[in-house]
Amino acid sequence: MMDMNTIPNPLAQLDAATMAKKLSARAAANIRTWLTEPYLADYAPQVVEHIESGQWQALEEAFWTTIPFGTGGRRGRMYPIGCNAINDRTIGESAQGLADYVRQQTADDRRRDPQRVLSCVIAYDTRHRSRHFAELCAEIMAAARFRVYFHDGYRSTPQLSFAVRHQHADCGIMVTASHNPPSDNAVKVYGPSGGQYVPPHDHDSIAAMQSVTWIRRVPFAEALTVGQIVYCQEETDAAFLKAVLTQSVAGPRNLKILYSPLHGVGTTAAFPTLVEAGFQNVEIFKPHAAPDGDFPNVPNHVANPENPAVFDAMIERARQSGAELILATDPDCDRLGCAIRASLASDAPWATLTGNQLGSLLTDFLLGMRQAAGTLTPQHYVVKTLVTTELIRRIADRYGAATFGNLHVGFKWIGAEIDARGPKHFVFGAEESYGFLAGDHARDKDAAAASLLTAELTARLKAQGKTLFQRLNELFVEHGCFTEGQVNVQMPGEKGMDDMQALMAQLRTNPPERLGGQRVVQLRDYFRQKTSDLGDDGRWTDKPLDAPRGDMVILRLQSPGNYVAVRPSGTEPKVKIYLFAYDPPHGADRLEETKRQQAERLKSIADDFRSYSGA
Repeated sequence: MMDMNTIPNPLAQLDAATMAKKLSARAAANIRTWLTEPYLADYAPQVVEHIESGQWQALEEAFWTTIPFGTGGRRGRMYPIGCNAINDRTIGESAQGLADYVRQQTADDRRRDPQRVLSCVIAYDTRHRSRHFAELCAEIMAAARFRVYFHDGYRSTPQLSFAVRHQHADCGIMVTASHNPPSDNAVKVYGPSGGQYVPPHDHDSIAAMQSVTWIRRVPFAEALTVGQIVYCQEETDAAFLKAVLTQSVAGPRNLKILYSPLHGVGTTAAFPTLVEAGFQNVEIFKPHAAPDGDFPNVPNHVANPENPAVFDAMIERARQSGAELILATDPDCDRLGCAIRASLASDAPWATLTGNQLGSLLTDFLLGMRQAAGTLTPQHYVVKTLVTTELIRRIADRYGAATFGNLHVGFKWIGAEIDARGPKHFVFGAEESYGFLAGDHARDKDAAAASLLTAELTARLKAQGKTLFQRLNELFVEHGCFTEGQVNVQMPGEKGMDDMQALMAQLRTNPPERLGGQRVVQLRDYFRQKTSDLGDDGRWTDKPLDAPRGDMVILRLQSPGNYVAVRPSGTEPKVKIYLFAYDPPHGADRLEETKRQQAERLKSIADDFRSYSGA
């Protein structure tokens, strides 16, 4: 603890800056804590240095709030100090809180079996400081008397999920910020199922993390020497590959693939899966091959396969090399994007598929293969989130399979649904943000398995003279045309948080009357768990909404199947607006015109929502 008598000037400067509105009151209160609490003494000199050099904006950004735990863990910008940044303190709190929580949860079991040893699996991706943060977490878990299974080298998020299950571990930690910018990092925390925590464990584990004061560590090298930390990558790699390959379907392999790991870990997961499954003609896109946390050769240094611009350079290479399918996985290899030609003609235009479109194609493929094999039953099911296309449900209905889709955003809910219903009849899980899972090996999205299935489907369609786009059009003709879109409204900082809350409150109490020329006829409020319907007399009537609670509002429009979902992001400072258009089947001759009309409709809806929200 710093002696209060030795730092009167920094504290006085802090008060003066607050009075001058250079700092918010919340930031100033958190800074004062970091200056005066004994357990934060190691960071106080850096805080003082920032104060004395007048770095008020940096202090405001680092301290105005406590970095939250969102849908995908605790994620944010790296900065050496601050409760609103990723640094040794906030990462350490997460690991220490996890250790404390697991020890609390297993206390009775350990009393019954004094020989029981708790265990934790840790992995990390190619981001800056990921190895450092992973070793920090290992040191903390070892100090809490956990056996730590550590991946010595970059590995994927689904490999971490698999390893937790494979090692029968009590928990897992993945150090990654997925597709965020190079400035960011994060931890994702996993329970013994290999899935991220859901209620009540998410709330209780977060409470444990927030109550951490002192963080206890043992040196990494020391714990490694005595066997408390053990390297597990060789065993896990082989077992993971074997497990993913159980999803492989026999069929054509005559396909030239261009693959990009987007400077991430995919060469440890997706690439070997493709090769081992028999796809021998796979080229790794060289500009994206090197593991690099700066993501230097992708647009704006954001390695996100959801962004079509990521594929521009790869499409040019595919035209030169004759590749027929482009696959790209995000830095921690849990999301998959792809691009393909509209037809098999060599001069056909290339385009990317959305997560909704690829998820629909893979759903149809997997259910169709089971039906052809005579193994499909009414007990088989697929899982999706509330903001994932309803085309998946239509396809499952056609095959006589069940769909469970009343789930909030985040693949952890899909993993929990698999555990709740049992994996025996699970076929496929999909979310619009390019996350897919087939198989029982993990409880998180897996781009290795998705890459395998996408390649197998593409090769099978090629043998039939078709591409993924042509098969998608067939699904539209059969089930109706579905188009989805998304608008992100950035709301950074303290004001942004207030703006997000104000927008959500406005939606709940005064929703827009019309969007895209259509009346808003229903409001589904998942936070208040209430549905409000607009009657013919213009009055709203309320009824309970039987759904899990979450901060999301869905506005249904007068044309069936057309709606808008709005939610604050759980990991980034923005509000996400999901747009959905649908038209019943009208035949192949009208399909392109329907697509054009839907694109215009979604643009009109988005424009109206921006006007409504003031964005």
